[in-house]
Amino acid sequence: MTTDRIKNNSANIELPVHGMSCAGCVKSVESAIQKLSGVQEVAVNLSSETASIKYDPSNQNAGGIREAIQNAGYQVPVVKKDIPVSGMSCASCVKNVERSLRGLKGVISATVNLATETATVEYLPSEVGMGAIKETITDAGYGVAESSEEEEEDEDPHQSAREDYYGNLKLKLTVSAILTGLILIGSFNHLFPVISGIPRNYMFYILLALGTPVQFWAGAQFYKGFWNALKHFSADMNTLIAVGTSAAYFYSVFATFFPDFIMSIGQEVHVYYDTAAVIITLILFGRLLEARAKGHTSDAVKKLIGLKPKTARVIRNGEEREVNISEIVKEDIIQIRPGERLPVDGVVVKGFSSVDESMITGESIPVEKTVGSEVIGGTLNENGSIQYRATRVGGDTTLSQIIKMVKEAQGSKAPIQRIADKIASIFVPIVVGLALITLAIWLIWGPQPASRFALLNFIAVLIIACPCALGLATPTAIMVGTGKGAENGILIKGGEILENLHKVDTIVFDKTGTLTRGVPKVTDVIANRNFTENDVLLYAASLEKASEHPLAAAVLNEASDRNINPIEPDKFEAVPGHGIRGTLSNMELSLGSASFMKSNFVEFESLEQNYEKLSSEGKTVLFLSIDGQLVGLIAVADTIRGNSGTVMKRLKKMGFELVLMTGDNNSTAEAVSRELQMDTYLAEVKPDEKAEAIKELQSKGKTVAMVGDGINDAVALVQADVGIAIGSGTDVALEASDVTLIKDDLFDVIRSVDLSKKTIRTIKWNLFWAFAYNVAGIPIAAGVLYPVWGLLLDPMIASLAMAMSSVFVVTNSLRLRSVEF
Repeated sequence: MTTDRIKNNSANIELPVHGMSCAGCVKSVESAIQKLSGVQEVAVNLSSETASIKYDPSNQNAGGIREAIQNAGYQVPVVKKDIPVSGMSCASCVKNVERSLRGLKGVISATVNLATETATVEYLPSEVGMGAIKETITDAGYGVAESSEEEEEDEDPHQSAREDYYGNLKLKLTVSAILTGLILIGSFNHLFPVISGIPRNYMFYILLALGTPVQFWAGAQFYKGFWNALKHFSADMNTLIAVGTSAAYFYSVFATFFPDFIMSIGQEVHVYYDTAAVIITLILFGRLLEARAKGHTSDAVKKLIGLKPKTARVIRNGEEREVNISEIVKEDIIQIRPGERLPVDGVVVKGFSSVDESMITGESIPVEKTVGSEVIGGTLNENGSIQYRATRVGGDTTLSQIIKMVKEAQGSKAPIQRIADKIASIFVPIVVGLALITLAIWLIWGPQPASRFALLNFIAVLIIACPCALGLATPTAIMVGTGKGAENGILIKGGEILENLHKVDTIVFDKTGTLTRGVPKVTDVIANRNFTENDVLLYAASLEKASEHPLAAAVLNEASDRNINPIEPDKFEAVPGHGIRGTLSNMELSLGSASFMKSNFVEFESLEQNYEKLSSEGKTVLFLSIDGQLVGLIAVADTIRGNSGTVMKRLKKMGFELVLMTGDNNSTAEAVSRELQMDTYLAEVKPDEKAEAIKELQSKGKTVAMVGDGINDAVALVQADVGIAIGSGTDVALEASDVTLIKDDLFDVIRSVDLSKKTIRTIKWNLFWAFAYNVAGIPIAAGVLYPVWGLLLDPMIASLAMAMSSVFVVTNSLRLRSVEF
């Protein structure tokens, strides 16, 4: 098994981060990590609750990064396990094991106890499995005791923590809703005869008793977030909620215990326990809805992870045993029965079956597998039994690479998000400032009772402001968009790629293997005078039977399709660059180009018009002669894919400029370009010149997408604004492109562009809503409508609006799940 050790000057890790509630929290976490030495890049995603970090492992480690995040007031959930280690004899052994484990990517901390012979490891199961951890220990020269019980699959601490958070939120909401209901009844006790006789000052104490648990138990998370932000001289959403509700609560407490003082300054005694409690309850309700909706944004990854079976049957030393999937190593022989999922990638060594690969490649028709066939982990075996040899395990499998790629894409930031990030970084201090100005204006110029108006408007301004919506606008849409693509075999590497893709105006297509099938095929057979097409194919195939030229297979396949059995030639000779010749039943046969015929003094005027027409269509023409007399010709071409024409028409209708790029000659390029109705073509472009051709298009102000096979066109794919690689199954070139189309279907070029446009449109709507809501909501809360219409915004209504604004943004992003493909 190959362990993912850190061997270069930079490493990447994705850590789950819990406790973030708004864009201000994101800035706090990013700031805490960026202060660490050795950290090179940081991207924190509020929606996925993750931090993606690039760092120098010689100067920093995952444990130090986790500690910095936790010191900032947030949590990084991990799995902690004790592993029995044998063979240690001294402190040096302890150091060796610890050093080896700490060098493994995904291990947060490793502590070894010599007395108990145990290694205590904290790790991220998304980055490293228990099999890799155990192998690292054995590679260091020590033993790992095998568990007699079946080892459980590693739990996902990220998901577990989310479930705990949701359950805790639900409990707090339920209790606070009940208490808030009682507070509202008590606040309007004159409407309820049963309690209307309770003296007002006594009722204040009852409301205090009911409101305190809501304020400090149900609202504890807001105070905790406020304190963490304050320690780092920053402010976030929790600051606004804590300050706003505290103002209402503590004013009410003061009024409860010192009513005479308030009356002595000419003010009427009022308490606002109901305001503070309703605000907290409604915000908790909004957070619950938001958490529930956010859970659906990662459904695509959950579905992909769900394709992995927990256990597999492995044949070792001639015996079949069931092991945890993390224990499978390379070269293991795995037994698969009908209806079972394949745990890892490999090659079939025994048996025959049909495998449903739709969940990986999107192909709906099951693929037949026999000895020598490659299989992909996560796919479903249908009817037969097979044994296969594991070739890719753990994080190296195709499914794991896809999951990793989708997670990285969902954790990335689009350039459009920078606007929101800049505003979010100064948003809360500005809101606090506006709230204080509102307080002062109403105290100085407001009508009586001025203190009451001032307090309520101060609270309303703090509560209605919602940086959460700003922080969620972009990442939620990216998560759902990239996830929807992954479900349909379109892998997009991140938010920046999505944004660039929707700006593309020119698409360059590589010809061979992209627009064409990449395999030569006979397109025309024309016989001369007294011969038939079958005669031409019989003699041509008989010669080609001994040839190794790429066109030989095309001629032989056509003969086979027509049930023509070629004859073994008596003699055979290849003339490089011209053709082939040989003898058959005392006849001299020649097959090759027009120049080859001329050199052999074979006249072909009778078929010259056919030759010129076929050549103008970009086809390779082979002439056949017997004893110096022309028998006929065969045209061979790399045929165009069946849906290429339809795709090009659709793309042109969408407004794209279409460019064909090929290493073929000018006539071939022109013929293919004309047939597909493309705007222009670039012929005779060598592989090392393709990137320059892309550069030249970009220099004219075009935003270019390059579509190729992802291997031969790697440099051009990188040079393009968006590189799109068409792959198939395990041959997908994940690293060579920005977008990978697993299904090898050109229609996915249209689907990927359409997905990017819809995702960016959703982001823009989200941002518009977030900006418009805050721009309109804050002035209304401050009381700008009061002088004209006498309208003021109740802080309780403001809290409901604030909670719903975040829910709206997340729900709007979730609409992308219904995009039709």
